Amino acid sequence: MFWASYLLAVLAIILAWPVPILLSRAQWPARSPFTAMLLWQAIALAGGLSMIGAMLVYGLEPIGDNLIAGLRALAGMVLFNAPTTALGFWHIFALSAAALLTAHLVFTLLLTYYKIERQRRRHRELLALLASPSGQDAATLVISHDSPVAYCLPGGARSVTVLSDGLMAALEPAELRAVLIHENAHLSQRHHLLLWAFAAWRQALPWLPTTRLAQESVNSLIEMLADDVALKTESKATLIKAIAIVASGSAPAAGSTEIQPATSGLALSGLEAGMGGSDSARTTASRVSRLLSPQPQLPGAVRNLVLACCILLLALPTALLMVPGLLG
Repeated sequence: MFWASYLLAVLAIILAWPVPILLSRAQWPARSPFTAMLLWQAIALAGGLSMIGAMLVYGLEPIGDNLIAGLRALAGMVLFNAPTTALGFWHIFALSAAALLTAHLVFTLLLTYYKIERQRRRHRELLALLASPSGQDAATLVISHDSPVAYCLPGGARSVTVLSDGLMAALEPAELRAVLIHENAHLSQRHHLLLWAFAAWRQALPWLPTTRLAQESVNSLIEMLADDVALKTESKATLIKAIAIVASGSAPAAGSTEIQPATSGLALSGLEAGMGGSDSARTTASRVSRLLSPQPQLPGAVRNLVLACCILLLALPTALLMVPGLLG
C-alpha cells in the first residue's frame, strides 16, 4: 500500500503534465483522430483515478493491507466509532483531500451538465419562436440570418441541425450536404458527451494547464471525425469550401455544436473558458491543411499499440488500487 501510493502519485503527475503536452504537440492525431480521442479519454480517466487513488491509498496504509481492508477499517471508524489512533495527521489529511477532490469532480460534472441542459432548453425555446422547418427534414431548422451559420443542438430525439438562410444562399447543393452530414455526424457519434466530460474536467481543475490542452485537442478531433464522415460522400474541395464559408460567419449560438472549428462544439455548454478567435483560426487552419495535404492513416500495428497503451493506462492505476498487498 505504501509504495502503491507513491507509484500512483508519480503516474498522476506524468499524466497531468508531460504526457498531455507531448500529445497536444504531436502530429499523428490528425492521421487517426478516433485513436487519439480514445487516448485522451484514457489519459483523463487514468489521471483522475491516479490522483485520487494516491491520496486514498496513502491515507489507508496504516489500517489495511489493501484498499478493501482499509476502506472497511475506515468505515468502522466513521460509522461505529472505532479507534482512530492508527491514523496520523497526514493520513487523515490525505483521506480528506481524496474525499474532497472526488466530491469536487462529481459535483462539477453534474453542475456542468445542468448548465448545458439549461442553455439548450433556452435555445430550443428561442428556436421555437425564430426558426422554421427547412422543408426537407423536420430535424433541420432554418433561422433568418444573413451570415453563414450552421450548428447542431443535441437532445436525443429532439436533436436538430440549425442553418441560416444566409448559409443556404451561399452554398451549392453539394456543399450544403457536406455541412448537414458533418453536423449529423456530431449527433450520431455523441460528441456532446465528450465535450461535456472535458469541459467539466477543465472547470474542475482550471489551474491545471493540461485540462485546457485536452479540451482544445478534443474539440479539434471531433471536428476531424465529422469531416471524415462528410468525406465519405462529398469531395475534399466541396468540404473545404463549406468550411471556409461557415468559418466566415458569426459565432455559434450557446448550447450548440457547429461546423465552424473555432469552438468545435464547446458551445454545447457555453463554457468556452477563454477559448477565443485565435483558437478558432488555428483549428480551421489545421482542418483545411489536413484536407489539402492528406496523410495516410496510421498503420494498423501503430493503432493497436496506442489502443494497448489506453488499456494499460486504465489497468495500471486500477491494479495498484485493487490488487491485495501489491508492493507491500
